Amino acid sequence: MARLPFDTDSPDGDPPRSDRAMTVAELAGRIKRALVDGLPRKVRVVGEVSNLSDRTHWFFSLKDGSAAMRCVCFATNARRVGFPMRDGMQVVVTGRVDFYDAQGSVQLYVDAIEPVGQGALELRLRAMIEELRALGYFDPEHKKLLPTMPTRIAVVTSRSAAALQDVINTVAQRWPGCRLYLYDVRVQGEQAAGEIAEALGRLSKHGEKLGIDAVILTRGGGSIEDLWAFNERVVADAVYRCRLPVVAAIGHETDTTVAELVADIRCATPTQAAMTLVPESETLQHQVHQLSQRLAVTVRRHVDHAGQRLASASRHTLFRNPQRLIEQSAQRLDETVRRVRVAMPRRLAVDTSRLDALTRQLGAVNPGNVLDRGYSYTLGPDGKVLRHTADAGAGQKITTVLSDGRVVSIVEGGSPDTALPERTKRRSVSKRAKKPDPGPGLFEADSPG
Repeated sequence: MARLPFDTDSPDGDPPRSDRAMTVAELAGRIKRALVDGLPRKVRVVGEVSNLSDRTHWFFSLKDGSAAMRCVCFATNARRVGFPMRDGMQVVVTGRVDFYDAQGSVQLYVDAIEPVGQGALELRLRAMIEELRALGYFDPEHKKLLPTMPTRIAVVTSRSAAALQDVINTVAQRWPGCRLYLYDVRVQGEQAAGEIAEALGRLSKHGEKLGIDAVILTRGGGSIEDLWAFNERVVADAVYRCRLPVVAAIGHETDTTVAELVADIRCATPTQAAMTLVPESETLQHQVHQLSQRLAVTVRRHVDHAGQRLASASRHTLFRNPQRLIEQSAQRLDETVRRVRVAMPRRLAVDTSRLDALTRQLGAVNPGNVLDRGYSYTLGPDGKVLRHTADAGAGQKITTVLSDGRVVSIVEGGSPDTALPERTKRRSVSKRAKKPDPGPGLFEADSPG
């Protein structure tokens, strides 16, 4: 073990050597052992937070009017702190004092932090509300609709709570047919939050099988410490996950708990919770009476209107003299037949005349009829119509089309400047055509003999 120069103890019994210098590590080790031996393993220190750096780990100083202590709270412990830390806050920290060799400083390694004063629980409450709001526990789309006319309601509260009697009296007065089921739990103390969460979990799992339509979570007023069970995270989770609609009424009108904010409906008092969940039978009876009167008036109005239509229909000719309607229809039919018989021959004659005229027009432009009158046309080697003598070159095969066949010829001579070929030689003729006067656009075939 390293010794200080003025240490009077020596492992070998010799007096200490005043000229021996210790290393820095030896001195740090002596300081660490002195702190461990001279202080309790856990200390609780109250002071003001300053120079807070809240990244992954929290580094800050804890000070009062005359001294300051460097503190570090590692991320694992910082996540368990139930309220937001800030400079200037009075807190009580629990941890151990140790010597940090690397920087040569004494530090307080913090395991837990508690706020000081009456606002401690309020800080934890605000921190819980902000956390659940970020998770969407308060979003309207997660709120379930209440039943219109519940027949079974579960009440989660203490059997001895005055709030239970308020719910029983209100439901019995407003909606006597509704049955109430008590789930007896503690509503105050360390075990209360666990019992409340368990009750809501069981109702969520088995409530539909039991025919339960909704849940009332309630208790009377009290201090924030008395109501704190309804601010625990386990209760908030149970309310959020409950498959049945939850109506919460915790404390008085000025009290607000996390369970009420997560619930589907928040009410100021247990009586208001019961009034919100069940209708009033007298009000419903009055509404039924009004609806029955409106229905009677509507039915009477429809009956009167139908009677008027029936009376009007009975005065129609169809019912008073149906034979007259038949005779009128028969007369109109005879008149229509007469008009058709007169109009059809006229229309047929007009259409026949138009058809003859169109037939003559088609005959006049029919290419076959034109060829029958002695006209022809000549095709070149490429199958196209020859319009000029210059289009037929010497040695080319041309075809002359007549009304009764075709004549194939070979052009033996000629000049592009002449109007007609000088001489053509007939190769094949199917029939000999007449030689009428050529018409416009056509010319006669020149065939020997």
